[in-house]
Amino acid sequence: MIATSSAIRPDFLSNPEKLHYIDGQWRPSLTGESLQTFNPATGRVLATVARGRQEDVDVAVAAARRAFEGPWSRFTPHERYALMLRVCDVIERNFDELALLDTLDMGAPLSRTKAMKDGLIKTIMYFASQAMSWSGSTIPNSLSGNYTTLTLKAPVGVIGGITPWNAPLISMWWIMGGALATGCTAIIKPAEDASLTTLRTAELLVEAGVPAGVINVVTGYGHEAGAALAAHTGVDRIAFTGSTVTGREIIKASAGNMKRIQLELGGKSPDIVFADANLDKAVPGAAMGVFNNSGQICSAGTRIFVQRSIHEEFVSRLVDFTKSIKTGDPFEPGVQLGPLVSKRQLDRVMTYMAIGVEDGARLAIGGDRLAGELAEGYFVTPTVFDSVRNDMRIAREEIFGPVASVIPFDTAEEALRLANDTEYGLGGAVWTTNVSTMSRMIHGIKAGKLWVNCYGLADAAVGFSGVKQSGYGIKGGAQHLEGFLYEKSVCINGD
Repeated sequence: MIATSSAIRPDFLSNPEKLHYIDGQWRPSLTGESLQTFNPATGRVLATVARGRQEDVDVAVAAARRAFEGPWSRFTPHERYALMLRVCDVIERNFDELALLDTLDMGAPLSRTKAMKDGLIKTIMYFASQAMSWSGSTIPNSLSGNYTTLTLKAPVGVIGGITPWNAPLISMWWIMGGALATGCTAIIKPAEDASLTTLRTAELLVEAGVPAGVINVVTGYGHEAGAALAAHTGVDRIAFTGSTVTGREIIKASAGNMKRIQLELGGKSPDIVFADANLDKAVPGAAMGVFNNSGQICSAGTRIFVQRSIHEEFVSRLVDFTKSIKTGDPFEPGVQLGPLVSKRQLDRVMTYMAIGVEDGARLAIGGDRLAGELAEGYFVTPTVFDSVRNDMRIAREEIFGPVASVIPFDTAEEALRLANDTEYGLGGAVWTTNVSTMSRMIHGIKAGKLWVNCYGLADAAVGFSGVKQSGYGIKGGAQHLEGFLYEKSVCINGD
């Protein structure tokens, strides 16, 4: 029952007034301002967080710079590796609390947040291994004389990380993991809708032995604290996950000191189902490629292209599968979809539901808010639109909700043309048993990460990047660490 979401209060929320976490200490905003964060399952206030502005970012950047130039700079690779093992142990011991905070703050079912434990621990362990793995090289040269040429790598410095609200448990580690592995320091500005998990994690890092000031958290609005972090001349690199519109503003803001940037932006990913696909796998796979996390995943496969000969059968089976999905209180056993993160996001998704109908798409299932005791939360039913054209707004614009658009196609050539007819290029998938078709699609789809006969799987050891309006810069894998390092070339005269 929805009362469950109202009653659960972890120890971290015994004091619901949360502050910035800077230099290993809780600090209020210098203006004294705060903002409210809501439980999306109930629509009620969950806590308050400090409203950071330029002056708070200044304090955090100064703390991060002191830490970067202080004892942290003298940690050896093995010491950073050993520290990250201790961090992993502390995170694992406290994981249930972190999963609970994630569920309360952004609405994902507790079963989903708890299921992230294995992936989170593997991610931290991967970054721990990278602390011992990065290196320079010696290079043969053509200089006349006794010269040795080589390259060295060194940490960039202070990293600014602006993280999204759709998966705080994992999102922060793309910044924290890289910083801890390379010797950088970081200031993280979590999304104002979901800051609690990041704040608690920063506190746990100090408990694990991470020096104060190495990882700092400033909360607040993106256009205030986030913009100040992106423009700050004391920040050497910015990593951002979020909308393409905001990504463009971050690029502009970075010009002041030529910051390095890594951007993971919007998506409208194609999920292509051929007539020879195994529909027992393709139907639930494509459905959850859209509906997982209530559709709040930037690489969600929201444009489902279905070969015309199986279109009718596919849509019928997709509707039946959608009927079986349980949406409700994220603490109730068996619930697969929780609420959207905020009233703002709910309004956005409901607006696109209406746009789809107005533009002539057929609403096959869904399109409603949940009623009854769930009416005060930000719940919507998983939705399937059929008879969608690729030029409709619901097929062009990122909705970030559980809304699937089914678009029929006839040939592989048409599927590729439609799949690539988008300003985005983040993800994509193909369902087929034909190796030739599979090969043609993975080479032809213009996107940074692709799946074949599955959707959404990820591993920290495998890097990816967006193309077109979906951003740039590698996220994950050994190349991820390169963004936290710069290279020095050295010429040594041996005479």
